[in-house]
Amino acid sequence: MSEILVVEDEINLGLTLKDYLESKGFSTSHAKTCHEAREKFDSSVNVVLMDIGLPDGDGIQLAQELRSKRKNFILLFLSAQNDPETKFQGLEMGAEDFITKPFDLRELTLRLEKARMTHKVLSDHQEEIQLGSLTIKFDSYQVVDANGKVLNLGQKECGILQLLYKNINRVVSRDQIIDEIWGEDSFPSNRTVDNYIVKLRKWIETDNSGLLEIKSVRGVGYQLIYKE
Repeated sequence: MSEILVVEDEINLGLTLKDYLESKGFSTSHAKTCHEAREKFDSSVNVVLMDIGLPDGDGIQLAQELRSKRKNFILLFLSAQNDPETKFQGLEMGAEDFITKPFDLRELTLRLEKARMTHKVLSDHQEEIQLGSLTIKFDSYQVVDANGKVLNLGQKECGILQLLYKNINRVVSRDQIIDEIWGEDSFPSNRTVDNYIVKLRKWIETDNSGLLEIKSVRGVGYQLIYKE
């Protein structure tokens, strides 16, 4: 049983990551293919470090498959593909981070710790709330509408929504969102934050009560409005 699953087809890199993470106290397993990853992904795994170019499939598609089985794990992509579209696809499907190869192992440790802290903050907060006709399930990263349709959130979308909810009817700045969701030493662009808000708005728009709105405050940030 392992806490971290490294999915990496480059054997030397995979074993280096495994040895390094175990030296930091993490129980770690290594999978070289999609097939091996499916076999090793069990309830003990709470972090997946995923390469994209795998010999028997695509890492992003594999991550989506694993997410469909279980939502509550941390996902970081490790890839030599650094084009904006690939990064966007990875983050859009709910990854906590996208790390471009080659990378420093110390950087990986810092990013992993930040993702773990964000995950812990989410786990420590209220697990389920009712907003208008929507049920927000923070523990399973889901929004359920009045008809019972389930919409799946990524961890960052869930974190942003929870932050807006904690400050309901108050403006939350982009800087505050970045500090609390990404970490103070991370520098996602304003467009990255905006893209997550666009996705959240699509989910909020499924509310048929007319009570919910995510409002942009020009030059400042965002406000979750609940018209009780």
